Amino acid sequence: MAKYLLLKHYRGAPAPVNNVPMDQWTPEEFSAHVQYMRDFAARLVETGEFVDTQALSPEGTWVRYDGEGRPPVTDGPFAETKDLVAGWMVIDVDSHERALELAGELSAAPGAGGEPIHEWLEVRPCLTEPPTITE
Repeated sequence: MAKYLLLKHYRGAPAPVNNVPMDQWTPEEFSAHVQYMRDFAARLVETGEFVDTQALSPEGTWVRYDGEGRPPVTDGPFAETKDLVAGWMVIDVDSHERALELAGELSAAPGAGGEPIHEWLEVRPCLTEPPTITE
């Protein structure tokens, strides 16, 4: 089994087919989308392929170490993950092909008008151990 991150983007990926921003959806459209995500996760729990999922708020702050007791805090001017990352799901599957199959299904979550979003998802394998360097 290998773990994969299915990364959902607000922007930065190619535009989805049903490209109506979520803040313009009706409450019913939003509820249908969330229910699809819950049903998808529940099905993966049953197959043993579910690890974790989380939606992210668009709010966020950048922080870094800048010497003792001085963590500078900023909200730009560079591209920030709060602008790019909408949420994620971690799955544990038998193959890369299965990860791609599940990402394709997740991409079909409904959006505006109840139609599938066909959003792009980034599929990234999780490292299981540090890479070995040989000479």
